[in-house]
Amino acid sequence: MAEIRRFLWMRHLRCENAMHALRFKRGRLTGSGRGLAFWFYPMNTSVAEVPLDDRELNFLFHGRSTDFQDVAVQGVATWRITDPERAAARLDFSIDLHKGGWLKTPVEQLEAVLTGMARQSASRHLAERPVQTLLTEPLDAVQTRISEGILGAPSLAEMGLEVVAVRVTAISPTAELEKALMTPERERIQQTADEATFNRRAMAVEKERAIAENELKNKIELARREAQLIEQKGTNERRRVEEDAAAKRIDADAKAARTGVEALAEAGRIREVEGAKNEAEAERLAIFRDLPTSVILGLAAQELAGKLTKIEHLNLSPDMFGPLVQRLLQAGADKLEVAPAARS
Repeated sequence: MAEIRRFLWMRHLRCENAMHALRFKRGRLTGSGRGLAFWFYPMNTSVAEVPLDDRELNFLFHGRSTDFQDVAVQGVATWRITDPERAAARLDFSIDLHKGGWLKTPVEQLEAVLTGMARQSASRHLAERPVQTLLTEPLDAVQTRISEGILGAPSLAEMGLEVVAVRVTAISPTAELEKALMTPERERIQQTADEATFNRRAMAVEKERAIAENELKNKIELARREAQLIEQKGTNERRRVEEDAAAKRIDADAKAARTGVEALAEAGRIREVEGAKNEAEAERLAIFRDLPTSVILGLAAQELAGKLTKIEHLNLSPDMFGPLVQRLLQAGADKLEVAPAARS
């Protein structure tokens, strides 16, 4: 938008660098340039302002596929004016000399022309393909078709226009059609998800089974080792008892052998002692065998007197005392005679 100032009956116009100003005086072009600033008299002057910057046109239009399905194409076209004088000759870019704005809508008219050309190229592309192909093929196909239809149009060059780039952002069906088309894919994805869930559960069950089998194997192994331990303990205890019994048996045998030897020795000692006693007693009896009765009685009395420690009562009568004394004396004399004879 140009900036216009008033100074009495004169006007001063200043346009931006992105705008191309065309000054007409009495129907003739008297000035043309980019970012101009000049004085003019509004009574005999008209001014046109043409934009030179790149501008973007957002388009959205519908078309039908070969299977009669409604499809929407959405994109952006970047355009600019390369020949402002030719564009001003085709469209009215005149500005209000009081406010500086366009008197009409030339930019909207240019965008309408570009939109119509893009719609025509896109509709041809949509009409040649079924909806499944349109939705699955890359966007470059329809983008190339629209670019070829716009960039190669001779009418744009005649208008002084140039399309810099065309970008198609989306091709979408109607909501009902999109839902219908998405249903099989959604079911397939759901089946894949269910299968993944089933596989995960099956894998979890398999892992749980493997864990249970491992635990069971561990229990069996522990039970087997426990049985081996019990068996080894029994074997060790049995061996200890056997060795203890063998040691006791050896000890008993040794004691029995020692007792037998001691018994034999004691028996031999007893035999010799008793034999000596018997021989001595036999010799003593042999001595007493030939002694008279009186002598034996005297010896008996002597033996008895040697063993008596206390005599409480003693009764002596003359009838027995006399003969007894006489016998004792006689026995003592005989004993004295026998003793020397025995020693010799």
